[in-house]
Formats: sequence, C-alpha cells, structure tokens
Amino acid sequence: MNQPHLTLFEKIWRQHVIASAGEFDLLWVDRHFVHEGSFHAFDKLDSSGRPLAYPELTIGIADHYVPSNLARLNDDPEVAGMIRLLEDNTARHQLTYLGLGHGDRGIVHVAAPELGLTLPGLIIVCGDSHTTTHGAFGALAMGIGATEVAHVLATQTLWQRRPKTMRIHVDGKLGAGVTAKDLALHIIHQIGTGGATGHAVEYTGPAVAALSMDARMTLCNMTIEAGARVGMVAPDDTTYAWLRDAPQAPKAEGLAQAERHWRTLYSDPEAHYDKAVTVDASAVAPRITWGTSPEQSIAVDEPFSPNDSEATRSSLDYMGLSVDRPILGLAIDQVFIGSCTNSRLSDLRDAARILDGGTVKVPTLIVAGSNRVKAQAEAEGLAEIFRTAGARWGESGCSMCVAMNGDSVAPGQRCASTSNRNFPGRQGPGARTHLMSPAMAAAAALNGTIVDVRQFAAGANA
Repeated sequence: MNQPHLTLFEKIWRQHVIASAGEFDLLWVDRHFVHEGSFHAFDKLDSSGRPLAYPELTIGIADHYVPSNLARLNDDPEVAGMIRLLEDNTARHQLTYLGLGHGDRGIVHVAAPELGLTLPGLIIVCGDSHTTTHGAFGALAMGIGATEVAHVLATQTLWQRRPKTMRIHVDGKLGAGVTAKDLALHIIHQIGTGGATGHAVEYTGPAVAALSMDARMTLCNMTIEAGARVGMVAPDDTTYAWLRDAPQAPKAEGLAQAERHWRTLYSDPEAHYDKAVTVDASAVAPRITWGTSPEQSIAVDEPFSPNDSEATRSSLDYMGLSVDRPILGLAIDQVFIGSCTNSRLSDLRDAARILDGGTVKVPTLIVAGSNRVKAQAEAEGLAEIFRTAGARWGESGCSMCVAMNGDSVAPGQRCASTSNRNFPGRQGPGARTHLMSPAMAAAAALNGTIVDVRQFAAGANA
C-alpha cells in the first residue's frame, strides 16, 4: 500500500496524536513554557486539586512584566506582584524557573531556543501568541489560551482541531539592507492579516534557506500576524549547527541520534498544501507600517497612496497621518529596538552598525532578548556603541513591546519600533507605532525621521 505524501506539519502532528474525537485530536505536548500571564491556569490547576503532570517538561520564564530598569521594579506593585506570583507558582509545583537574576532568563521566545529547549519535531506550546517563533527549528509551536494552558499543566496533552496547510515559497534572494522583518511585513501586506487564518504555514524556497536561525525566528514570529497559529521552516544544516552549540540540546551520541530523526522532518516532494503563495524576494524592500495593523505597511521607497476605505481612514486618523503626508521623512518621537521579534544578537549587531559613531536625535531604548544575548552584546562592545550614541541600554525582557512593565510610549507620540504589533494602545494608550527592522529603527534614531537605511550601509540579510 502506498504511503501518503505528507507535509512537515502533518508528519509532526501525526507523531503526536494520542486519541481522536470528531474533528479534534488529542496531542502529546513535548515542551510547555509559562510566564507571568499563566497565573489563571495555575489557579485552575490548584482549584482542581490536580498536581502538575510533568514538571520536567514545563519551564517558567519571567519576561512580560520585567522592566528594562530593574531599579523601578517595586515602583509598580502590580508589576512586582505578577513576577512574585510566577515565582510562587513555579516553586510550589517544582518546575524549572528562569527568574530575575538567572543568567538564562529572557523573553521566552529568545531564551528557550538559544538554550536548546526548542528542538525539531517537538510540539511546543505557551500562553502567548508569538510561540510561532519556535517553528523556525522545524517544531510545531503554537500559542494557547488560559484554559488550554491549565489542561496541559494537568495532563501534558492538548485537544486541537487540525488546521489546513499552507506553503509560502520565497524565490530568489533578498537584496542588500533587506531583512527577515521586511520579508515578514511584505508577506503580511501581500496576503493580509487574515490570509493564513486556519492554516499551518511552512516557509520554503531559496531565500528562506539562506536565512540565519535568528532571521527564521523573526519570520516565524510574525506568522501569527497573518492569521496562522503555526509557522514553520524545515530543519537543515543551519538548524543543526545552531543546536550543536545550544547548552541543553542533545550531546554526543544523543545528538547524532536526534539528527538522524531531524533529517526525516521535511515535506515530501508530492505533499499537498491546501493553499500556496509564492513571493519574489528580489521585490522586497525595507518596509515600515503606517497604520494600526501589520498589513498596513509600505516599502520605504514607495509613494504613500493607501486605498480609500473606512479602515484606512480610521488608521490614518489614529496615527495622525494623511494621504498627502509622505512616510519617508516623517518625524518620530522615540525609538524602541527589542521584543521577541528583533532582539537577538544579529539584530543588535545590525543596529550597532548603523549607530556606530553617530548620536541619536530622539530617546532610544535598546533591550536584548535574553541575559545571554545581553552579555554577548556587552562582550562585543555593542552596548558601548549604543550608550556612546546616546541610547539607553536596558535589562532583557519584553519591555516597550507590551507596555505593561513601566516602558511605554506616551499618548500621541510616534515610535519607530522593531516589535511585532502596531495595534492602537499596544505600546501605551494613544501610542503611534511604526514597525520596522532594527537597522531601519537605528537609522530613524540618528535622523529623528523615517529614512531609507540603504543610504547608510549595505546591511545584512539577518
């Protein structure tokens, strides 16, 4: 009997099915990450009287509520209380906790991959929509809600309806100064924020294969902004090289055995996708968002002429823009470089290349994605470049991306940000957010306006 031709997603899904009921499958979960927002799920677990099913498979990380200036930690009782609550929950249930002062702490979607907790072929869940990030390693990773988090805590399993499959194939090669963030914004603009709804996305093609692991994580991170809960890249030699250096990844014979399995994780040539999109990498330019949705973006060298619709008018009104006001040269009030999208070492290197020898014209906050990244950036002299340029170098964490930790954008202020969402109020009530790459944000910091980073340097496709 002929074996079915399967996509990468279908292979991993099938390997984890324990039971089925109608349209739903019960899946085994290999890794479960929890952070401050998981307290509701711990409450449900405690009220049920159940123990944590597999403490060794659950890892707690403090990230969302950690301020970029730890001296401010106790200024806000709610912030300090949320972190203490996570400390209490992880201690009571005896699970690994990467909290304040831990050298491996950071944003969960940065710290876990660099530690080797994210591996090809795993099902990984977290109560955070940007869990799609981990799919860069060929894992099936998705964000889940509080009730689902509680179910995983109690059973290490999860009921899910299997999504459809979608391939986004990126032909060609990204140009100089064009990054994975630009590619992600380009794709979202092309297919819309609902273009991948109900689908698990796999990114393929030569332009994707050429990306570093940092860049693949940026691409998969933004998949949720196109409506999908899952974004994946098949593991390859770039993946294996990363994991060989990851401290908690398999070692020696265990690594050799793991790699043999990982090399089976690819979509069969005859596999069917329910939806397919092709993108020309050479057509991608540095991009910036102008509105209040990630799909409302524009190439930096493109004339600003959005369509006339109610959504456009609403976004323009919130952002304080008009169709006759160019985005290129638009004055900004501050800059944020960080978040689970763009706070890895390569992102900081890109920003440092632009800022080196210059002076920022607007308040600029730069935050590493983890304490390991922070230490590496300081050892390489990147942090000194930032400070000398007049930027503030903060403690690792989510920081200004979510504005729940003391870092925020004031009402009406315009921020050039490397984060993932430009929703109204995302960076603070009334904040106006323009999403872009780290190099673009650094160039904006030097000029006090939105500029084309390609006038500064060739950049890197990282």
